[in-house]
Amino acid sequence: MEFERLYAPSLKDLFVQQLQDMILSGELSVGTKLPPERELCQQMHVSRAVVNSGIAELSRQGFVEVRPRQGNYVADYRRNGNMDTLMALMHYNGGLLAKDEIRSILEVRWGLEQMAISRAIENATDKELEALGEFVEALGSEENPPTPAQAAELAFAFHHGMTLTGGNSILPLIYSSFKVPCTALWIRFCRKYGVAALHANVEKLYRYLLDRDAKGATAWTNDYLTAAISGAQQIYEA
Repeated sequence: MEFERLYAPSLKDLFVQQLQDMILSGELSVGTKLPPERELCQQMHVSRAVVNSGIAELSRQGFVEVRPRQGNYVADYRRNGNMDTLMALMHYNGGLLAKDEIRSILEVRWGLEQMAISRAIENATDKELEALGEFVEALGSEENPPTPAQAAELAFAFHHGMTLTGGNSILPLIYSSFKVPCTALWIRFCRKYGVAALHANVEKLYRYLLDRDAKGATAWTNDYLTAAISGAQQIYEA
């Protein structure tokens, strides 16, 4: 058994994380003027360099607007954000987002999966599609049944693998940005409905892919994601 090396976050990382959390939670609302950097140094017991570099990072991520000679303000990250903003949002609170954010992620995932399915069926080789079966087999293993967390990782690996077979170089990168909240939601699903239910969902999609049945795969994706978005499947609450 191997363990990953642990890394302690830097003071700058902790500074950025704290302000991100305060902004995303609403504790610091859009338009709020932040205290002067010197005051932040005193309150948070960090150096001016930490605060200065942290503010620059938050500005790059779309969370803070730096106004020369006026100060630093909480930016409207939903309107002016970028991919860095999205990544921060995805990792907020370990991927356990509020209901509106979960619904939004599921809606975007619906669109991504339609494209991924279409491209995989049109462009993937038989060998590439068959290789996805390894994830399906591991997900349904009776000899070594996966835990909810392991099942979520396998489900993500299957769907991400599907995007890789389609030949679009950007789609897998976009899908990867959704990993934290998607796996968190799959863990919730497994805890409520069981790993076997997740395996059944993935296996059904896999069979449609092997048959290159775009209509069936699209209809099935519509069914299970619509159930999740509507709340028919209870994954909004932990």
